[in-house]
Amino acid sequence: MSLYETLRHFADSYALVVMLTLFVGLCAWPFRPGANKRNQAAATLIFEGQDDAE
Repeated sequence: MSLYETLRHFADSYALVVMLTLFVGLCAWPFRPGANKRNQAAATLIFEGQDDAE
């Protein structure tokens, strides 16, 4: 097998599995139980320093 065929086989099999695992992990990262407090703080960050009396 040539180097091209070896790299092509790797990209078609193992690299695809690694990229899919990375994609699923990064998509699930914000929804983990420990991130709730940080997500809530980020969601209300734009409202800090504003007066409600206006």
